[in-house]
Amino acid sequence: MTNPGSPPLNGRPKIRILAVDDHFIVRTGLASSINFEPDMQVVAEAATGREACDLYDLWKPDITLMDLRLPELSGAEATAIICRKHPEARTIILSTYNSDEDIYRAFQAGARGYLLKTVSREELLSTIREVHSGKLCVPASVAQRLAERTSQEELTPRESEVLRFIAKGFSNKEIGAQLGVAEVTIKLHVSNLFTKLRVTDRTQAVTTALQRGLFHFDEQGR
Repeated sequence: MTNPGSPPLNGRPKIRILAVDDHFIVRTGLASSINFEPDMQVVAEAATGREACDLYDLWKPDITLMDLRLPELSGAEATAIICRKHPEARTIILSTYNSDEDIYRAFQAGARGYLLKTVSREELLSTIREVHSGKLCVPASVAQRLAERTSQEELTPRESEVLRFIAKGFSNKEIGAQLGVAEVTIKLHVSNLFTKLRVTDRTQAVTTALQRGLFHFDEQGR
């Protein structure tokens, strides 16, 4: 969905915004709040990550408000694609999720701000203006979580794969059979991921991984 352009405000162009969310009501609410401001305008709306990339190419907005959980491409993936093609892009993540991994992935992708959807209208508008002026906007609570996440060791792709099998209730032997490797190799991966997650058993590993946003229940088919 797109909106026509508008005349400049007092000789200064409005902040042109792309709103990305797969929920129509959320997008409508954002557009209504933003368009009420004399110095801002939502020029386009996207419901999927892929559509966000396409509309960014078309409109080149000043600011993109990006949800994290989107069809086709995640918000972080769409942000990364946009930033690779348009290094000047300024994206604010607006999400219901505040896990360490979600925050980390968003900023790794190139986001310039991160807000929860429970944020006040005033803080949202203030963040849009600050990011538009070139600032990086990270609330103190988010900055703390980001610092904690940055200090943690990354799981390898294989360790992440083993972790997902653990979450599904598979034993080491069953995981080995699924991956075509020896059980002793799986035991080594489990030991390594326990160390990196700073846990001592499988239940703690899954709980910690969920809290950090390393995976979500929908990824497990539950």
